[in-house]
Amino acid sequence: MASKDLPLSTKREFVERSAKKRGTLPPQHLSDLTLAERKDAVSALGLPGFRADQLSRHWYGRLEDDPAAWTDLTGGPRDKIVDALLPPILTPVRALTCDGGTTLKQVWRLHDDALVESVLMRYPNRVTMCVSSQAGCAMNCPFCATGQAGLTRNMSTAEIVEQVLAGARALQRGEVAGGPGRISNVVLMGMGEPLANYNRVVKALRMLTSEAPEGLGMSARGITVSTVGLVPRIRQLAGEGLPFTLAVSLHAPDDELRNELVPINNRYPVAEVLDAAWEYTARTKRRVSIEYALIRDINDQADRADQLGRLLAGHLVHVNLIPLNPTPGSKWTASRPESERAFVRGLESHGVPVTVRDTRGREIDGACGQLAATTS
Repeated sequence: MASKDLPLSTKREFVERSAKKRGTLPPQHLSDLTLAERKDAVSALGLPGFRADQLSRHWYGRLEDDPAAWTDLTGGPRDKIVDALLPPILTPVRALTCDGGTTLKQVWRLHDDALVESVLMRYPNRVTMCVSSQAGCAMNCPFCATGQAGLTRNMSTAEIVEQVLAGARALQRGEVAGGPGRISNVVLMGMGEPLANYNRVVKALRMLTSEAPEGLGMSARGITVSTVGLVPRIRQLAGEGLPFTLAVSLHAPDDELRNELVPINNRYPVAEVLDAAWEYTARTKRRVSIEYALIRDINDQADRADQLGRLLAGHLVHVNLIPLNPTPGSKWTASRPESERAFVRGLESHGVPVTVRDTRGREIDGACGQLAATTS
């Protein structure tokens, strides 16, 4: 029966139930737990702790999410564990591909009906997953589709991890153009401000970088954490002891313009953000990436390239220029090609390494939050 055919009382009950769930975390999932916590959870079900190890080897080591294939975990124990530790938390809603099938963008519905996105991008020498860390975002950057939507809630550790596992399974099964493969890189540049969901994000990243059966066994050097510049959290991340790449979404070299483009700058100005970034490089020995969305006639002038170059010269840094992927109805649009080239030359004149990001996904609502905004 279609929802429009439901009796009015049933519709009202559905709306009220959805409203109660909205903004709440999902039920506890296997991917919320460390291996030790999984063993405790399994023991609480009246089962021996080694069952958690068996389950984890299937889930993370073999990427096997079909319980029927868990031949060493059968009958009652398997059913108990599935019921208790594997609730559905990401429901696929929409998937679009481009670039010959090597770019896959997916919209997921969470248990409270919030929508989030992930993107898998396959290149000749790597496969990158871009994942979300929040449903929506509170940073309110005016040129960002997610920022325009506002924040619904933080995502759980499992909701973050399971985006990566979904991509890993699709690759392993040959469902992405180019044949079977493995995810080599994860970037937290999807919906949300990762460092505003700090504890769950760090727990998710530790799980992704732990060897099976604890996690997926990725290299920490293949993981990039993006932030608009939450200074205390940047300093905290520097002390985690893991060599993630830090990506700072700067978008302007001066406080006056950055206050407009990245409102959190009113709290953490450019100088403080960069000081925290240099502390991060000093403690981790990792190069910081400066993300800079080029917006026509707003932040792409030659004098701003010169100012940015002076700020960054001599530091362990790389600038990633991003041709803006405009959102419908927005006054913001991408820079002219000649302005982009001049900006690159301006940075290079100060000896600052710079690349222009490969713009994938324009034809599939590639801007962060754009596809979710057009999905119901």
